Amino acid sequence: MTQEVQLPPPPVIWAQRRGILFVTICLEDCKDPVLNIEPQMIYFKGVGGTEHKMHEVTIDLYGEILVNRTVKNLKGRTIELILYKKEEGPYWPRLTKDKTKAHWLKSDFNKWTDEDESDDEDGIEGAGQDLEDMMRQMGGLGGSGDSKPNFDDLDDGGEGEEMDSDYDDLPDLLE
Repeated sequence: MTQEVQLPPPPVIWAQRRGILFVTICLEDCKDPVLNIEPQMIYFKGVGGTEHKMHEVTIDLYGEILVNRTVKNLKGRTIELILYKKEEGPYWPRLTKDKTKAHWLKSDFNKWTDEDESDDEDGIEGAGQDLEDMMRQMGGLGGSGDSKPNFDDLDDGGEGEEMDSDYDDLPDLLE
């Protein structure tokens, strides 16, 4: 009787918005990954990581997704998926159908938005917007747009202008 060898799952991180799931499979240098996405399941198998070992995971999703709208982005260290929920309604309490905590599954707090914070959101706009982008859109600290500060109005102490009164009582250093 042969016993089936269970392959280790790769690390997976996830986040969600009102109608979107972000799922990232973290396996660097993954060659020829097998990725099967169905309405209620994600299957991944591939060789990668520092030891170039085979990894495999099946994620039974909490709810249904629209497979035909899936966006895949294969990068050197990760495989990023944007999955659209079939129903945009309430947030899912977890990614998986199974209530037990999986050691390989973590939240992606860089992309996460709480349900009450996403009232003005329509899709993936702002999904990954960082502080620098926000400051650039706001125009910095006092200007508008990407304008640089104007120092022309500052006192240069040039001729014809009165010196600051703090300098009146200072003795000359050279006599």
